[in-house]
Parts: sequence; structure tokens; C-alpha cells
Amino acid sequence: MRSAAVTAAGDRIRWVELPGRDPVRVYVHGLGATSPAYFAATAVHPLLAGHRSLLVDLLGHGHSDRPTSFAYTLEDHADTLAAALRAADVAGAELVAHSMGGSVAVVLAARHPELVSRLVLVDANLDPLPRVPGTAGSSGIAAYTEEEFVTGGWREVRDRVGAHWWSTMRLAGLEALHRSATHLVRGTTPTIRELLLALPVPRTFLYPRADAPFPGAAELVAAGVTVTAVPDCGHNVMLDNPEAFARAVADAPAG
Repeated sequence: MRSAAVTAAGDRIRWVELPGRDPVRVYVHGLGATSPAYFAATAVHPLLAGHRSLLVDLLGHGHSDRPTSFAYTLEDHADTLAAALRAADVAGAELVAHSMGGSVAVVLAARHPELVSRLVLVDANLDPLPRVPGTAGSSGIAAYTEEEFVTGGWREVRDRVGAHWWSTMRLAGLEALHRSATHLVRGTTPTIRELLLALPVPRTFLYPRADAPFPGAAELVAAGVTVTAVPDCGHNVMLDNPEAFARAVADAPAG
């Protein structure tokens, strides 16, 4: 476990690091998750092992600090991740990023292009979402006010998301979880999709085949993004079908 201070107050991002060759691979989790739990098997899979790999927990999540004064915008997450990567002497990394982490990775590549050489996005959020009370995930969390969520709404979310997701969601700070979800459904300007279309690095977007056709896939492909449907999986592609996921990451164009 390694760490770096990433805010003026000294809040620390932490990551599990595996030694190996360049280019460095950086794994980034989604909302309410933690990279070591979601990506450990991927990082050591025979198709992918051997690279220096950082399994990073974003601020407010997993093993990282959970400051209550932090805004947790997608830009904030990207900038603090950038600070952690610089502290780890990382440049030109390949990012493998899931869900909200994929959104953060796109913003990172747009704001700190020297840090990113390739993106593999795993069912990432590309567009703003509606706030939908009573649902699991970011739309349901963002439907609460922060006060409602912190003072009891989180219990309703716990009961909706189930034991598996809650096993890592429970590690996130309540303010961090709500603010991250709120900014995720709000999105960015330009949108994450628009940022992704404009990036010059090799980009791959993985999604569950059961969700085909993926909205806007033709536009992504026209912009040079490789769009790949992974069979026999849901949103947690790397956990549901680890063999197909490892193959898809290994086959993603590297430029």
C-alpha cells in the first residue's frame, strides 16, 4: 500500500502497487467501489501481468482519505488522481477505468494529457443522468439532498444496492458518496462523451453485450474509439466475466 498527499490539507490517496515494466497501468474503480477489490484478478491475469500496476482508490473511497471539505466533482477527482500519479512518478499511463472511474479517467486525459497514453473504459458514464428516487446507484443517491442522505438516506441505499456493492460502498465517506454521485449525474461541460470524442490517445469502450446496441456507438467508432461488447456479464464486467474482460483489455489498441 502506497499513498500521496493530494490536497492542500494533506488528504491522501492510497493505492496498491504491483512492480513491473512500463507502460504503467492504472486501474480506477467506480462509485462506491475500491480498485484492489475490483481489479486485483485483472492486474495479475496472465494476459495482463508484468506491467507496473497501480490499483488506485479515489479520494473519499476505499483506503483513501474521506475529507468532508472536498467537493468531489469529476474535475476534483481527476486533479487529485493526477497529483497521486505524479507523486508516484507516473507518466504516459494506460488507464483501465470502470463506471464513474471511466468518467474521471476521461477528464484526467483531457486536463493532464501527459499522464495518459491509452484509455480502456469499462461501461463508463458518458452522459448526464436523471435523478431517480428509489433506484440504486448514482441516480438514486443524487435524488437525496446531502443532508437527507447523510442523516439516514444512506440506509435506504444500503438496502437497495445489496450486500456485494455495499461491502465496498460502506468504506466510502457519506459526503464523498453523495457528492460524487451528484456530480456524476450532472456531468461536465463539455460532456464526458464530447471530451472522449476529442481525445488523441487510443481509446476503447467496453460494455455488456446484453446492453447492445450501445447508444452513440457509431459516433464513437467514427472518432476512432474501439467499442467492444463483452459477453456474459453485467455492469461489473471484470467480476462477471474475468476471462473475457482480460482478453478485451489485452486486445485494446495501444496506438
